[in-house]
Amino acid sequence: MNTRIEHLAIQVPNWVGDLVMATPMLEAALTAPHFGRVTLLARKHLAPLLNDGPLAPHLRAHASGEESALLRKLRPDAVLLLSNSFGAAWRAWKARVPLRMGSALSGRRWLLTHAVVPPSIGGRRAPIPTAHLLRDVAGLAGIHVDSLHPRLHLGPRVRDAQRALLRELGVDLERGYVACCPGAAFGAAKLWRPERFAAALDRLYDERGWRAVVSGGPGEEALIGAVCAASRRGALSLGKFERSLETLKALVADARLLLVGDSGPRWVAAAFDVPCVTIMGPNVRELTASSLELAEVVRVELECSPCAQRQCPLGHHRCMELVTVEQVLAAAASVLERKLAGAGA
Repeated sequence: MNTRIEHLAIQVPNWVGDLVMATPMLEAALTAPHFGRVTLLARKHLAPLLNDGPLAPHLRAHASGEESALLRKLRPDAVLLLSNSFGAAWRAWKARVPLRMGSALSGRRWLLTHAVVPPSIGGRRAPIPTAHLLRDVAGLAGIHVDSLHPRLHLGPRVRDAQRALLRELGVDLERGYVACCPGAAFGAAKLWRPERFAAALDRLYDERGWRAVVSGGPGEEALIGAVCAASRRGALSLGKFERSLETLKALVADARLLLVGDSGPRWVAAAFDVPCVTIMGPNVRELTASSLELAEVVRVELECSPCAQRQCPLGHHRCMELVTVEQVLAAAASVLERKLAGAGA
């Protein structure tokens, strides 16, 4: 579609990782000549992720379920749904937005005026990378995207405050540190044992002299504490300090390496070109097969994987239990070598 749209509303994704993956599409929309103006609708807890950059002035934060009322108030000519949920399409339809564009997933094709139908194999959705699907959906509105490399921005206020906190905790910023986010909002099936995170972080300290700084989202304080309690080398906990998506950006952007489960901070690392090692269990690997230049995914393939379940349906959790500390350290060495080679190129 290349016709003039005076006001385009974009419903951004509702997961941290998907939202970071969507940033190239969002920034491209702002410069597309056939839109009079663009409004980005984001849930309140996600909006700070987009602060300090070109997207921030276009944000309208809302609570879950408030999209219909906000769309009725804004009265856009079209809405681009980068969230694949049925509810997002239903609320756009209820708001009587004339053009409703999105993916034909979650049984919502009948609610859309323009749809991308993802390819299928044997009646099941083919596992194409999420970033590629987001780009195809953006194409419905005539948005051309040159690069899928995610983009985040960080202002000096948040960065300086985070650096001051780390110095207060005893981190030598000149020597560097490893950031670790051991949690996963998706569910227990994505969690690696805290003592294994601690063992990997201790080895990185022994080998490279980098202190570990462990953080996470709301409700993950116990997990953060468990990793730090198991560390022999004094991994530092941010569990008792205020944490937000803004402070996460600052923590990751200055790190030498991010060690993380299969969760959103992985994409924050990609946006800031920080080497990252992701421990993946039940997820479909192909869905996140983009921005891998400085990323290593550690995974053990089993006959039951990928199940994409929040809890192990077989009760053994082997896809995570069989991942070893040695595998994670080898992945870290590989991605750090690529970073070093790129710096010397």
